[in-house]
Amino acid sequence: MYDSHEYFCGVPELINRPGVQSVWHRVEKYIFPKLKTVYTVNDSIAEMYHQEYNVDVKVVRNVPVRIEEVPRETRKDLGLPENIPIILYQGAGINIERGVEELVESMKYLENVLLLIIGSGDVIEKVKEIAQQNEIKSKVKFIGKLPFAELRKYAHIATLGVTIDKDLSPNYRLSLPNKLFDYLHAGLPILSSILPEVMKIMNDYKVGTYIENHHPEHIAGRIKFMLSDPEQLSTWKTNALEAAKTFNWQNEEKMLEKIYNI
Repeated sequence: MYDSHEYFCGVPELINRPGVQSVWHRVEKYIFPKLKTVYTVNDSIAEMYHQEYNVDVKVVRNVPVRIEEVPRETRKDLGLPENIPIILYQGAGINIERGVEELVESMKYLENVLLLIIGSGDVIEKVKEIAQQNEIKSKVKFIGKLPFAELRKYAHIATLGVTIDKDLSPNYRLSLPNKLFDYLHAGLPILSSILPEVMKIMNDYKVGTYIENHHPEHIAGRIKFMLSDPEQLSTWKTNALEAAKTFNWQNEEKMLEKIYNI
């Protein structure tokens, strides 16, 4: 069994180190033809592996368990402002090329909002410096990694969720971020970048809108656009919760059970 949670040889950390990348390509080329069962997290990555190694690759998405009970904590309980929109960006790997630096800088062009960043990664210290240098620390709040049950509490009190990975490496281009599904389960309208797997869901379920580039002022403009229409926000929220009825582990685990003949 081989479980690939990303298109590994296309991650930016390897793209920028071609010697190391070539070693991993040779490892994959040796291993893949010998594998009886391979599965990955979305159709695009499955197709890439199929083209490269001529193997059948199944898809098991990384989606949350659907929990009917909504967290009861309020913004006040969580120490957050009660009367302004909260923009949520979360991730276990807040790393290069995910657009978080530009997202933080976009706060220069927004008033009466709070950007809540939850998680950790290799650019966290850099984005904290960006917030300080641009004198927007009051508009950005950083929280470290949280257990999933705690993370849900923050997602449910946010106004919208952001996932804006850059199309600068094959892995990010083909990605389907876990945070996207977390936002759906929390009923959050979503601001995303234009990536194939993400846009399938955005277009099919009408759960938000997208950015056309990563200029901070443009990102701010898209956030303003989303916040300017409460009726549209409500529709996106309803659609997100509807999408969560499809993209949940209760449905997705059936494929894994089939793979393992459980």
